[in-house]
Amino acid sequence: MSDGATASAIRAVEAVWRIESARIVATLTRVTGDFSLAEDVAQEALAEALASWPASGVPANPGAWLVAVGRRRAVDHWRREARRDARYAELARELDETEGSAGAGWDPDAIEDDVLRLIFMACHPVLSREASVALTLRVVGGLTSDQIARAFLVPVATVQQRIVRAKKTLAAASVPFEPPPSDEYPARLSAVLSVLYLVFNEGYATSAGPGWMRVDLTREALRLARVLAGLLPREPEVHGLVALMALTAARFPARLDDDGEPILLADQDRSRWDRELIALGRDALARGDARGRGRGPYALQAAIAECHDVAASVDQTDWDRIVVLYEALGRIAPSPVVELNRAVAVSMAEGPATALRIVDGLAESLAGYAQLPGVRGELLIRLGRLEEARAALAEAARLTASDAERAVFERKLRALG
Repeated sequence: MSDGATASAIRAVEAVWRIESARIVATLTRVTGDFSLAEDVAQEALAEALASWPASGVPANPGAWLVAVGRRRAVDHWRREARRDARYAELARELDETEGSAGAGWDPDAIEDDVLRLIFMACHPVLSREASVALTLRVVGGLTSDQIARAFLVPVATVQQRIVRAKKTLAAASVPFEPPPSDEYPARLSAVLSVLYLVFNEGYATSAGPGWMRVDLTREALRLARVLAGLLPREPEVHGLVALMALTAARFPARLDDDGEPILLADQDRSRWDRELIALGRDALARGDARGRGRGPYALQAAIAECHDVAASVDQTDWDRIVVLYEALGRIAPSPVVELNRAVAVSMAEGPATALRIVDGLAESLAGYAQLPGVRGELLIRLGRLEEARAALAEAARLTASDAERAVFERKLRALG
């Protein structure tokens, strides 16, 4: 076995897990009826793949292989506990029928609802909102504890504790792997939308590592949001989230150059934006508006994205409208990050001096957040305060955990000479 073959197999394992982990865990949860066990046996299957694929080669259907191994590990677990009940017998019989094929007939697209069920399960009312979101981001989004901690500006240990407690609570409450009754949708919907939004955001701007974005995550989040909109067509914020994702994803074809380097919004070739996604997003926004209940946080953000997508250039963007939309968003979903984004819009509508006062007022609430000195550096450049701008951009480059984002800050620093 060559070093090259080993490295290739390991890369294949990592790629399959990154793309398929949510569906694998969701399938195993449906099969075993035990979320915690499903995650454990999925990890055992992953470990077996790392051990065997370098020698045996990557199977034709690697996702199916991992599911099949996970199911066998579940049977082993039940056998050790002498739980020879009907569930064990049924699973063992299924394995006898498929043994040797490594689940060749398994179609990942045929289990798409399982992922949504897994999200609803993790967003059960027995869990706190924070625990639900952390658990689902970990399992469905594949985010690390570090990435989740950065998303919520909390310590990593806090995130880890939330995830562990959430698993124990679900097990203690015997929460079933099934869609909730329709009267329970309102209690879980807000958390489900939050999870899909955060998964999309992680794909849009990867918080750590070498990549600028993870298109696989954004596609999965948009797919699940559209499935959810089909299930809940009367919920305007579901349509608002679909609109936000589609209008944002429309710019992806222009976000990277031929070398994979990031291209910021002001420099993007707008002719490369995906017009079909823009149309999908605008239609979803109109569907939400048609419910006549006003726009929520996702629909307001979608309206902001729409302003960018319909503008012919940065200069022709309706920045006054974007400022008003951010003000509305800040009233119904206040956060320092929303205020920072409003400051960027204010800088385009009214000038950098006014925006800088807003940014400086966020220093305490966004301490450690790389985008704060990043935005501040941009404003200082426009004000001609270049030494201060250098210091701010250097701080932003130091704070970010994203290699691609760091490269953007460093490029701006070099441009200052």
